[in-house]
Amino acid sequence: MSWIHRVRNAISSIAKRETPDNLWHKCKACNQMVFCKEWEENLFVCPKCDHHDRIGADKRIPMLFDPGSAEILPSPRAPEDPLKFKDTKKYVDRIKAARNATGEHDALINVRGTIAKHRAVVGIQDFAFMGGSMGVGVGEAFVSGVEAAIADACPYIIFTAAGGARMQEGILSLMQMPKATVAIARLRRAGLPYIVVLTDPTTGGVTASYAMLGDVQLAEPGALIGFAGQRVIENTIREKLPDGFQRAEYLLDHGMLDMVVERKDLRQRLGLLIDYLTPQREAA
Repeated sequence: MSWIHRVRNAISSIAKRETPDNLWHKCKACNQMVFCKEWEENLFVCPKCDHHDRIGADKRIPMLFDPGSAEILPSPRAPEDPLKFKDTKKYVDRIKAARNATGEHDALINVRGTIAKHRAVVGIQDFAFMGGSMGVGVGEAFVSGVEAAIADACPYIIFTAAGGARMQEGILSLMQMPKATVAIARLRRAGLPYIVVLTDPTTGGVTASYAMLGDVQLAEPGALIGFAGQRVIENTIREKLPDGFQRAEYLLDHGMLDMVVERKDLRQRLGLLIDYLTPQREAA
């Protein structure tokens, strides 16, 4: 090998080692290339088209809670494979893979802390964990979060992100809908607010239960929100649906949401809502 080839190979090797693999992010909405650093500093929102990317609890917590105030609550234990389900893979193997990929026990975790100096318990669903699907574990976590909010005499806020009920748990997953509804009723009897923030996507059984029962309904811009998919609806009613159907802005215009709030404004807006809805408790 000539010295020219040796130098060329050495330079190529150095370039490969020193060039990060994640320098650029391609926006899923506008297909523009954005520096990852700029995208992350903009709270994982595209600076060119304002597309709000899906994020998990690990990214949501620091941008939502006051610094140093967040405490992740223990996840309640629930039967992990009550039906001994298997399709192309065993259900237990899917759960293990989701836990390894996300570092979370299930699709919903609860966090206690302060938002703009107001106490709150917040539930955060992660779509990366089996599509944020609602199974027994998610139902138990939701009830646990409500109970923590009642014990702390503070609001319960839920960030939804789900494809619906978890099919591998059959009817048991559907039973989490009334369970969550009863928990919300208990929260209201305690005189505490229940605030929902719908993120992309929120669909299926989650939309049909706790995602649409908030005292105040917020959503991130562009979030997909609905029960059945658009194609299923079109095939059922034999009509073309309007542009933007099932997006947050469309639902706001048709009275199903109270406000659409950009990610950068969520902490301040939630703090303001808590202040309005629990003034006597906060003053005490």
